[in-house]
Amino acid sequence: MPYGLRLVECLLAAGCRVWLLYSQVAQIVAKQEMDLALPSRPTEVEALLSERFGAVAGQLQVFGREEWFAPPASGSNPPDAMVVCPCSMGSLASIAAGLAGNLIERAADVAIKEGRKLILVPRETPFSQLHLENMLRLARMGVVILPANPGFYHRPQTVGELVDFVVARVLDQLAVPHALMPRWGEGDE
Repeated sequence: MPYGLRLVECLLAAGCRVWLLYSQVAQIVAKQEMDLALPSRPTEVEALLSERFGAVAGQLQVFGREEWFAPPASGSNPPDAMVVCPCSMGSLASIAAGLAGNLIERAADVAIKEGRKLILVPRETPFSQLHLENMLRLARMGVVILPANPGFYHRPQTVGELVDFVVARVLDQLAVPHALMPRWGEGDE
């Protein structure tokens, strides 16, 4: 969850419009991993995160898992890109199988069929053979599989710096400028 929230924060800071697709599991994970009580209603999550991250009016829209009329549910209004962060192996398997049992899966299906960038940030370890086969299937379709594996060559001193390493890789894939950490070979003076 820290990766997902930091990504939303960075996208909003970069001036991006963000459609946040929100599941009930997000509430459980936010409470467990960050002691953050997320409201159950998407409009309340939108207000909370907009205030927390200083979003301008309309920059952040939050949709629940059953909001089938949300813009990313249709190929007539596909997003520029989509990131599932964090991505459970259950969601990854559903996306790989072309299932669309909730808005996150449907939006991922739309991104794939419309040829938009889709980035999945798997949260589990180790990977089973089935997990790897699903990831390979998606990678062959052009989906970016970006595991939440931070590097250490930048000598992180905090958990936040480890989170920023992964978020920086996602932002790079989205071509969103950032200054979360020095680039390889820079700042070694």
